[in-house]
Amino acid sequence: MSENKATTTTTSTPLSVVIRSAKDVAAALSYQQGPQKGAFAVVILALGGIFMDAYDFSSLAFGITQIKVEFGLTGFMTGLVNAAIFIGAVIGALGGGYLVDRFGRYRLFMADMVFFVIAAIGCALSPNVETLIFFRIIMGIGVGLDLPVAMAFLAEFSRLRGKGNRTQRVNSWSPAWYAATGIGYVIVLILFLGLPAAQYDHLWRYVVGFGAVPAVVVLLVRRKYLAESPQWLANQGDLVGAVDILRTKYNVAAVLAPKQEWDLAVPPKASAKSFAVLFSPRYRIRTIAALCVSVFSTFGYNAVAYGTPLIISNLFHQGPLVTIISALVINFGFGVGGGLLGVALVSGWGSRKLALIGFAVQSASLLVLALLGIPSSALVIFAVMMLAVFIFFQAMGPGAQLMSYSTLSYPTSLRGVGVGFNQAVQRSFSIVSLIAFPILATTMGTNVFWVIAMAPLLGTLAIALIKWDPTGKDVDAEDNYEVVSA
Repeated sequence: MSENKATTTTTSTPLSVVIRSAKDVAAALSYQQGPQKGAFAVVILALGGIFMDAYDFSSLAFGITQIKVEFGLTGFMTGLVNAAIFIGAVIGALGGGYLVDRFGRYRLFMADMVFFVIAAIGCALSPNVETLIFFRIIMGIGVGLDLPVAMAFLAEFSRLRGKGNRTQRVNSWSPAWYAATGIGYVIVLILFLGLPAAQYDHLWRYVVGFGAVPAVVVLLVRRKYLAESPQWLANQGDLVGAVDILRTKYNVAAVLAPKQEWDLAVPPKASAKSFAVLFSPRYRIRTIAALCVSVFSTFGYNAVAYGTPLIISNLFHQGPLVTIISALVINFGFGVGGGLLGVALVSGWGSRKLALIGFAVQSASLLVLALLGIPSSALVIFAVMMLAVFIFFQAMGPGAQLMSYSTLSYPTSLRGVGVGFNQAVQRSFSIVSLIAFPILATTMGTNVFWVIAMAPLLGTLAIALIKWDPTGKDVDAEDNYEVVSA
């Protein structure tokens, strides 16, 4: 084996892996070939957090019209209510990215769910728009904390190549995201059909408040079944804990070498300087590529996905039932379907190719909508299909790959900071787009699609020029070359 791979032996357990250093733990995780039953459970728990992130992000998408009427909001204040969760997400992502690398994945993963529970209840009971905005910011902090640690778990409990590899599992965040968004619309539909008409004005409160229920479930299940990342433990010099989790959670036949053989050299611990490392010569192009995928992806996504009810009801002039069902089908059918296709294709095609294809098709769908204008009769179905095409290729392409780029471009010691910084920048642009879109849609009508189309066009150009593709890259091995004594 190469020097980056852990030593195997047959003297203790068949195909056992002898652990002497943090680099051996990284190699054991990257190149392990056996079953991954324990790791699969960890992945499911990580996706549970992403499910909550998506649900809370999208839970107000349908109800924003009712909120606007109830609180008498201007276009700017409507956009601010939508964007408040992203303000919190910027704060949470920057802080969470650093904290997850500094203090561990497990502690942060347990703490962030508390934000979801408190915020969901607070939003549902908000007596005025100021209170609603405050709790939406709290909710965003929870999302910002959760995403860096969820991505770290998906990467660090998966092998580098083969079935169930890192790129596939990181990509799996995309169908999980759209499933959560779709379930949100299922809840809206059930309540819309089941509640008396007099209660419709409070529909958004029920939908948002329901988010506290799955958050409590995820918190309790995590507490029982989750464990710390073995790679993070090894990077702190805790080889004993790392070996224990390799054996019990990852099903690796790991054997701890005699203490006198241990190499306790570890990567530098996370600090404020870690953010500067993202732009060091080794990582600069990767960071720029990840930012391009995220920023150009998020502008169009926020306008189309979060704006779907507004687009269908206001720009396409459809009623609430058509709006709910259309949003449900777009997210459940096309979002989840595109996400699953991306998971299936990414190992062979690579993240870069999928991002390029996704951006290109999204540009075309938005330009068609711009040319179509206000649809009538059968053209309404065609216009909704163009929204569905946009979401399908978002879920398969840049929407999924933005996490692959930001998660798999950096080694374990820098992963949380990398994802957190990327998310903070991405959410900052989300704030701009969510505030701007209702205003632009009101003033420009369907001509707003000309503006939105510029984002995926720029994304296509950027990724065509930048050759970096994180698919299948053993970036954790890079920690071996920048070590300091523990």
